[in-house]
Amino acid sequence: MPESRRLFFALSLPTALQKQVIRWRADNFEPEDGRPVAAANLHLTLAFLGDVSDQKAGVLREIATRIQSPAFSLRLDDLGHWPRPGVVWLGTRRAPLALLQLASLLRSHAARNGCHQSTLPFHPHVSLLRGATRPVALPAATPQWQLDATDFSLYESRFHQGRTRYQCLQSWPLLAAPPLPG
Repeated sequence: MPESRRLFFALSLPTALQKQVIRWRADNFEPEDGRPVAAANLHLTLAFLGDVSDQKAGVLREIATRIQSPAFSLRLDDLGHWPRPGVVWLGTRRAPLALLQLASLLRSHAARNGCHQSTLPFHPHVSLLRGATRPVALPAATPQWQLDATDFSLYESRFHQGRTRYQCLQSWPLLAAPPLPG
């Protein structure tokens, strides 16, 4: 039986932003609110692929290589809690069109290649806490961080010694905005 890996396409958070998020989360949530997502695992999922064979992963990598999508910025200015599946998340109130198009493109290619895609609409977010099944008091003030997306990546989710870690397998650049006429 061919080996498979649990994969997803995502935007990474720069280290400086990871640190800001971790500090803010520590100041605004209690340990009983849920399990904090490790700083290195903070990301914004574009398309979840599930368990993928090496052959299918190669096809999806080739597709990603051909994607010509513009770079964009988004503001992380929204906060919420989904009791099921128990996630406290940080998101955006106004997703840029380029983000929505990139996610849609990756999700449609994944579906055409046999990767089941959720029927729920794409909701760009960064998971902050997991296992948050009881009511969580959300802070009144929501951060206003900017995430500049200049590339997207393929990640593998690995479970080892009781912990889940995400490893970046490959990244692809987004197209820089053309210079303004001057």
